[in-house]
Amino acid sequence: MSTKTKGETAVAMTGDDKSAKERTVKVVWDDSKMQMSYANVCNVSSTREEFNLLFGTNQSWTASQQSVRIALSNRIILNPHAAKRLARLLSTAVEQYEEKMGEIAVETGTPQPSIDESQKH
Repeated sequence: MSTKTKGETAVAMTGDDKSAKERTVKVVWDDSKMQMSYANVCNVSSTREEFNLLFGTNQSWTASQQSVRIALSNRIILNPHAAKRLARLLSTAVEQYEEKMGEIAVETGTPQPSIDESQKH
């Protein structure tokens, strides 16, 4: 549960065990050093310890291309717990968006970008 007010979020927290009482923690979002970038491509890989989210842009995509070069701009590394929380947040956000704006059509059979280790810098 969260409610946003002027850059703050009130979050209901519970402990891991069932005897822990629910408490509310005030989270203040400090965006003073935040940077912004745009991505139209995202790829995810994982190991036992972490999830790697790679973001970038593909500025031209045509069916006749044999390969597509993606300009990677950001890499976000999450532990498995943070990755699961992010997955839940994104799922909820997409559901809410589709309720307001209509279903987001996602094409199937679209080539998925993969990272060739020899092309990484």
